[in-house]
Amino acid sequence: MSDSSSFWTQANALFRKNLTFQKRNFKTNLRVILIPIVLCLLLVLLQSVINKELDKPSNKCGCECIDQNGDGQCEQVCGIQYSDLSQVATCPIPSPPEWPPVLQMPDPKFRAVRTDFMEFDDLPSESCRRDGSCPVSVLVTGRNQSFGESVAGNMFPNSSDFSSFNGVVLGSASRTENFNFLEPAFFSSLPIYYAQSQCGSNSTFSISVPVASMVLDKEIRCVRGQNLWRNSESDINNELYAGYKKGNSEEKINEILAGYDFLNSNINNYNVTVWYNSTFKNDTGGGPLGMIRVPRSINLVSNAFLQLVGGRSTQMLFDFVKEMPKPETEIRLDFSSLLGPLFFTWVILQLFPIVLTALVYEKQQNLRIMMKMHGLGDGPYWMISYVYFLAISLVYMFCFVVFGSAVGLKFFTLNDYSIQFVFYFIYVNLQIALAFLVAAFFSNVKTATVVGYITVFATGLLGGFLFQFFLNDKSFPRVWIILMELYPGFSLYAGLYDFSQYAFTGNYMGTDGMRWRDLSDSNNEMRHVLIIMVVEWLMVFFIAYYIDQVVTSGTGVRKSPFFFLEKFKKKSTMSSFRKPSLQRQGSKVYVQLEKPDVAQERERVEQSLVEQDTNHSIVCDNLKKVYPGRDGNPEKFAVRGLSLAVSHGECFGMLGPNGAGKTSFINMMIGLIKPSSGTAYVQGLDIGSNMDQIYANMGVCPQHDLLWETLTGREHLLFYGRLKNLKGSALTQAVEESLKSVNLFNGGVADKQAGKYSGGMKRRLSVAISLIGDPKVVYMDEPSTGLDPASRNNLWNVVKRAKQNRAIILTTHSMEEAEHLCDRLGIFVDGNLQCVGNPKELKGRYGGSYVFTMTTSSNHEADVENLAKGLSPNANKIYQISGTQKFEMPKQAIKIADVFRAVENGKSRFTVQAWGLADTTLEDVFIKVAREAQPFDVLS
Repeated sequence: MSDSSSFWTQANALFRKNLTFQKRNFKTNLRVILIPIVLCLLLVLLQSVINKELDKPSNKCGCECIDQNGDGQCEQVCGIQYSDLSQVATCPIPSPPEWPPVLQMPDPKFRAVRTDFMEFDDLPSESCRRDGSCPVSVLVTGRNQSFGESVAGNMFPNSSDFSSFNGVVLGSASRTENFNFLEPAFFSSLPIYYAQSQCGSNSTFSISVPVASMVLDKEIRCVRGQNLWRNSESDINNELYAGYKKGNSEEKINEILAGYDFLNSNINNYNVTVWYNSTFKNDTGGGPLGMIRVPRSINLVSNAFLQLVGGRSTQMLFDFVKEMPKPETEIRLDFSSLLGPLFFTWVILQLFPIVLTALVYEKQQNLRIMMKMHGLGDGPYWMISYVYFLAISLVYMFCFVVFGSAVGLKFFTLNDYSIQFVFYFIYVNLQIALAFLVAAFFSNVKTATVVGYITVFATGLLGGFLFQFFLNDKSFPRVWIILMELYPGFSLYAGLYDFSQYAFTGNYMGTDGMRWRDLSDSNNEMRHVLIIMVVEWLMVFFIAYYIDQVVTSGTGVRKSPFFFLEKFKKKSTMSSFRKPSLQRQGSKVYVQLEKPDVAQERERVEQSLVEQDTNHSIVCDNLKKVYPGRDGNPEKFAVRGLSLAVSHGECFGMLGPNGAGKTSFINMMIGLIKPSSGTAYVQGLDIGSNMDQIYANMGVCPQHDLLWETLTGREHLLFYGRLKNLKGSALTQAVEESLKSVNLFNGGVADKQAGKYSGGMKRRLSVAISLIGDPKVVYMDEPSTGLDPASRNNLWNVVKRAKQNRAIILTTHSMEEAEHLCDRLGIFVDGNLQCVGNPKELKGRYGGSYVFTMTTSSNHEADVENLAKGLSPNANKIYQISGTQKFEMPKQAIKIADVFRAVENGKSRFTVQAWGLADTTLEDVFIKVAREAQPFDVLS
């Protein structure tokens, strides 16, 4: 037995085949790559249109005639115009205005009141919301209650001096913007509030706020500020966070102005923790600009402590808040970053159905089984297939990123390329592993394609219109975000969304996009996404491999759930022979009434197993296959205890009607199905435990041609030749000889794609594949089906030459083919081997009659019948039409010389137009055996 090809030889063969296959699909690959390129060009075009619109003069920093001295004469002032606030984003601001410090104050309808979900009763009743009189509440706690309450009592003044705003506690319910060149509190429609310990009857004023070269008039209203003591920080925490947005309606929102924990503070030690409402942070500008109102809360408590220590006149003034200067900027809307998560999710996910359909195609066409039966192991298949799809995916992503960067999309150019590479590399690995896993559950390419593309579009839409809202909602529990990211499509979307946000911010603020240091930022999901994808990649890969080996039948016989432990078991060989025994099925015993030749074959098998005779390439030992009953139907016995031995250099023919069990027998021998009991040995190796070694020296010509449509005949033979360990000139010579032997060498046929072959040409190529590499055992299932007479005769010559140094098992419905090729024949009926022998023996054993035929005029039919009866009284008329009659006569009752003599005598009495005497044909034997075959007798 020749050595099987090594792991790397098999890997090399599959890798070369995949490269050739990829070259054949160049146009398809080009179309795939063009999709992201076209999408990037579309984004660039949209970006250009939007930029053109933004560059209109109405969006530029302009000039305005302003009366600066109040003399009725206006002067042309260029730059930021406060009458047109939209210009703030573009105009240069070398000296930003100074704004009075403002607290982030709850809106009157959201200020904290007593509710049914809060245990504290020192808050006002809900009725104050109807007239807007609810106070703003500050929660205070600490180890020293008297000290804490004393400090808190100094926070809100009894009266306010509006001549200097630094002594007034101002607040606003307006939200901050991405910049603070114009404080929204003074430009929004919402009023400004000032907090005091008590509000008088006339508590609404109109004030003038000088800002730069202009004065703003604004209504200001008094609001009562109250300090509420809580016994612990957990009470404050519950009231601040558990009470915020408790329920779905706005009426349930209960906002607190601030919370203070004085910890271990005393008159000599100042130590305080401040709580603030972080939902007012505006993160779209790249930083928590809403925190610009937090310093006023800190200043408020600091001043209260200073007044407690040094008196009411002691305070730390907070004069103003102002932005940093900025140059003139252009308004640019980064369209690629805004739409990137959705569009780029579709672009990357497009690879999933491509990989999935490729895997399902090999499964549907049984190509993987065909490769396995010719020696390709699972290890090389998984390694090369995985690396092959990974290489395609990386090339695809490289083209995608390079082209997107080349056309200037900020999504790619601003974010660190190393982070992008790591993210895309991990995800495409996860995507390929997922495709291997999903492919195990599909057997039809069209179904897999539809499901794959539905997954692509559904993931993008769900990500853009559902998952993104959860990402933006900072109050949404992060644990649910992480659980949703366990779905790989959402992990991809979350990563792309982070890239888009950093690119958008970087483009707007003139800063960098995402960098490695940003992975520690709690505001993005990238770190979680990378960890989740790496863990899922490894888990999905191993689960996919396990399912492929144990659950799916895509690779033939399913392995034991603990197949990875089998390497510790000893290999089974012919020395593990067990004597066959009767198979019991419930309370019945099925006993085969074997013919003498079949019983003799069984004894031959037993003797071969006991003596470990190496002259037999194939030994079947009481092989059985029973299919379980379904839908109330009984069990189906496909093969009933077959014992057979095939020697080196022998071609054994399997004959039998449809459904006799021939295909089940072949499928057990080539490893597609597992025997119910019994076993078989090929070259001394057990098919139950050593199929991988058997495959290395086995050739198969299946009933249906299993070919790649885009590969040529030569490329098929090169691939299978490499699997059989052929290399260099030996491989080239073997391929050419195989092509010539099946008449596929001349006329450019060898280099023609198999999809363009006729049915007969495909059949001849399948036979050539089964014989290349000098396999020691070959199985041919109806090899000459669909061939013309000339091609069939040529194929027979090929098989006759091939059987000289190998064992061949051949199934056929052609008696002529069986008689021409097979050294021995076995007729198989209802799962039983009915007879075994060479064609001549079978005809002699089962053909016990001659067929006498004579044609005369219809007037002499009676004379012909009398002639036949005279030769043999037991002559049986089996055919009669228009003077032609056929009679079946027992061989023992007549002699051929008597027949000739009787015919010559008959010619003298009437005209004989034609006559003949024929021996029994193999077809007659087949029909007779099939009719006489009886199923198993049943003994109760």
